[in-house]
Amino acid sequence: MHKSVLLEECLYYLNLKGDSIIVDCTLGYGGHSSEILKRIPQGFLYAFDQDQEAITYSQKRLQSISSNYEIIKSNFVYLQEELQKRDIQEVDGILFDLGVSSPQLDEDYRGFSFHKDAKLDMRMDLENPISAYEVVNQYTLEDLIRIFKEYGEETYAFSIASSIVKKRKEKSIETTLELVEIIKASVPEKYKREKHPARKVFQAIRIEVNHELEVFENALEQALSKIKIGGRICVITFHSLEDRICKNKFKEVSQVDVSLSKLPVIPEAYLPNFKCIKTLETKIQERKENNRARSAKLRVIERIK
Repeated sequence: MHKSVLLEECLYYLNLKGDSIIVDCTLGYGGHSSEILKRIPQGFLYAFDQDQEAITYSQKRLQSISSNYEIIKSNFVYLQEELQKRDIQEVDGILFDLGVSSPQLDEDYRGFSFHKDAKLDMRMDLENPISAYEVVNQYTLEDLIRIFKEYGEETYAFSIASSIVKKRKEKSIETTLELVEIIKASVPEKYKREKHPARKVFQAIRIEVNHELEVFENALEQALSKIKIGGRICVITFHSLEDRICKNKFKEVSQVDVSLSKLPVIPEAYLPNFKCIKTLETKIQERKENNRARSAKLRVIERIK
């Protein structure tokens, strides 16, 4: 079963009150949402997800706790629009958990895992017209190199992309394990011993298929505009690309403009609206119990004016 990463820390840093209005941008299988809902008996939870299987599962889980919630079947890039539709101007807390949920990885047919054979897919939203199959079989050599480098930070991007392009001329690459074999044949033996050689390429393809980085950056901007004074945003990231976006954005909104920093007194109007509260990683115990927690990082920011 899916284990929610940094659960206790999120519940603590969201600063939940009985009547808090909270948005969980990444409902998944309801781990964080169900615990939040228990703690806001007079409040309300809005939870976003675009995966119908996750929604069906979480619906049962949440309704056994309370009716003070609504699941919004949508990508969190529409955060502002969806809250506006419901006449919600501001909220007390917003959570992003950017990990792929375990059931998505575990279900063979979704094609997220490099350990199981499945059709190349990797779509979070099964209505998305572009899947991993299109990326692997139709992208140019240059585009494959670019996404493997940018989104996977893959050292052997050129070698792997070249092998893919060569192989697909013979026949289409249909499954995850076909792709894994091509990747394995494209990297040195030493590299294979360090970590699974397909890990970074699979991450890169998943990010490309789901436009994860652009979507997150856009949604984070919207979240900052929706949080009320004293409200907090918690973001759990699982790789350096997402974390960099979050870190830079939080830094940008919580620091005084460099050109004003030398002034003896900074006018109130120019002081930042936000304050960074905490950055933390998972504890050793959590990493031992849940392998997927090993790279997780939580950043917390609060609106102060």
